[in-house]
Amino acid sequence: MSDPLYTVTQLANDLGVTARTVRFYEDKGLLTPQRAGNNRVYTHRDRARLILILRGKRLGFTLREIKEYLDLYDADPTRQEQMRALLKRVQTRLDSLADQEKALVETMAELRTIAQQTEAALAALETAEAPKARRAR
Repeated sequence: MSDPLYTVTQLANDLGVTARTVRFYEDKGLLTPQRAGNNRVYTHRDRARLILILRGKRLGFTLREIKEYLDLYDADPTRQEQMRALLKRVQTRLDSLADQEKALVETMAELRTIAQQTEAALAALETAEAPKARRAR
C-alpha cells in the first residue's frame, strides 16, 4: 500500500495553513513536491517536513535554521548530527528567550511604577481641584 498523496489545498487544510504558505516553503526549498501532470502532489514525508517547519517557526527558529536541520535528516542516517544541531539551537533559543523574559519583567515593573505614579499624581490633582470646584458653585 502506497503513502497517501496530498494536493496543496489538502495539505494546507490538513495543517491549518494557507496554500500560499505551503507554496512559500516550497519556493524556499523546504518542501519538494512531486508532480502528477501539472499538479503538485505532496507525500507523507512532505507533510511531516511541513509539520516540523511550522513547529520551528512557532518556536522562533529562522527558515535558514529550519532548512539546515531538515537537510541533516537526509545527510545523517544515524540522526546524531541532526539531534546535536537541534540541541544546540534549542539551547541558544532558550538562552535568548530567558534574556527576553528578563527584559520583559523589568519593563513591566517599570510600567507598573509609572502607572502608580501617574495614578497618584492624578488623584492629587483631583483632590486639589475639588475645593476649587466647590467654591465655583
